[in-house]
Amino acid sequence: MAAGDEDRRFDGNGRFDGKVAFITGGGAGFGRGFADALAAEGAAIAIADIDLAVGEHAAAEIAAKGHDAFAVQCDVADPDAIDAAVAATIDRFGGIDILINNAGKHLTKYNQPFTVLGRDDLRALFDVNVLGVVNCSVACHETLRDRGNGVIVNIASMAGHLAITPYSVSKLAVRGLTIAFATEFAPDNIRVNAISPGLMATEAALEDLPGDMITDMVENKQLIHRVGAPSDIVDAMLFLCSSESSFITGETLKVTGGYPLFL
Repeated sequence: MAAGDEDRRFDGNGRFDGKVAFITGGGAGFGRGFADALAAEGAAIAIADIDLAVGEHAAAEIAAKGHDAFAVQCDVADPDAIDAAVAATIDRFGGIDILINNAGKHLTKYNQPFTVLGRDDLRALFDVNVLGVVNCSVACHETLRDRGNGVIVNIASMAGHLAITPYSVSKLAVRGLTIAFATEFAPDNIRVNAISPGLMATEAALEDLPGDMITDMVENKQLIHRVGAPSDIVDAMLFLCSSESSFITGETLKVTGGYPLFL
């Protein structure tokens, strides 16, 4: 989270009192920001992370602020692991109201052409980025339905609106799954939306992307000439999880500084 974001944001106004949020990849990055924000506004938090130590550290820090949080080890590519993590969350909190499909593989390794990226890496990418969304959404469907007014937020990417590399195609698939699950789950009063982050000032992005690429994106391609802050994505997530977006489903919200824009 960018410097100053925490002081600006977490005022604990209770929009999510009584709600339970299940966040994949919740131990670090965007996932940790989502967990902090939802907890500060009243939600109980289940951090589902493949790295249990990272998840437990995040849950402990959230709990130290007086919020209810716990961690569960979870590989989203493994349906059995997801089922077990969801069952543990229901046992702990009684159910799930909000699912954030945040876990994913990214960075420039997966932006190579299909003819360059090895088949094993390609399979791993799609197992996590695509089937992971399917596995988690299906596993949480029943409890989201039974609790009423369930919400799913998927994390896509600006790259998914261009779809020219394995990574970007995986995120295009996330946009498609958002529409598919919004349609399938609508009779159960479950809303499903997605966020497409643009260039964000996360540690991973700043370490992985060349500096001249970042400069070109901000100065020449975006309409808003700054690097996005993690808080920009957290704000979008809070909106899509809240009753303020109760008439929105099946949509992907781009948070990209105005790139790419097309009709």
